[in-house]
Amino acid sequence: MSTEKRVAVITGSYKGLGFEIAKKLANLDNIQVIITGRDKAKGLEAREKLASQGQEVDYLPLDVTDDKSVEDFVAALRKQYGRVDILVNNAGVNPAKEPEESSLITAKLDTVISTFTVNTVGSLRVSQALIPLMQERNYGRIVNVSTEMASLNFISTDFYPLAPSYRLSKIALNGLASLLAKELKGTNILVNNYSPGWMKTDIGGANAPLTAEEGAETAVYLATLPDGGSQGGFFAEIRKFGGPFPLPW
Repeated sequence: MSTEKRVAVITGSYKGLGFEIAKKLANLDNIQVIITGRDKAKGLEAREKLASQGQEVDYLPLDVTDDKSVEDFVAALRKQYGRVDILVNNAGVNPAKEPEESSLITAKLDTVISTFTVNTVGSLRVSQALIPLMQERNYGRIVNVSTEMASLNFISTDFYPLAPSYRLSKIALNGLASLLAKELKGTNILVNNYSPGWMKTDIGGANAPLTAEEGAETAVYLATLPDGGSQGGFFAEIRKFGGPFPLPW
């Protein structure tokens, strides 16, 4: 089944920030949202929850760390929709609460590698798989969920936890966006990163000042940029500055 609607894929989207991004995009006209995640039962549950609110989204299984899963996902996406227009690389992990993550000296290399595998390599794997579909129509919007903690300009003075595995993986994600933006310059495929802020999610905890719904707003802004919009940008959470605000790399 092909569709004339723009097709939006959000990785890791059956809960938290990803779910709220899916929900907001589904509220817009002319966008078919596909939520994804490894757990089929949770994915279907999320789909039904949105359906009960009048938002018709689809669910397709996707493990961003597995080549075969991504291959199967792309095959199903092409068969059912024939296109993809928006990709939000949201799937991520943050092991910052582990005691050894308070120091780069004590950080476990296995943890560093596993965090990179999801946050950075997973985003690259899915981007590599879906960009060719975007190139077929010369249209695409890729949004990577990053963090202010990945700004090299801020690291020496910010007040955030050291969280070396998380920070390094997101620094690399920022680099990924810069390289993709350079390679795709002059096309209508726009690649940008943003920080959603500290949110009340499984990662952020109950004391965070923002809700996941608030953190989703900048993702929606970047996912629906007009032609000629930002390419290779790094943005703060919109509510923090009252509108789109570029962060230093």
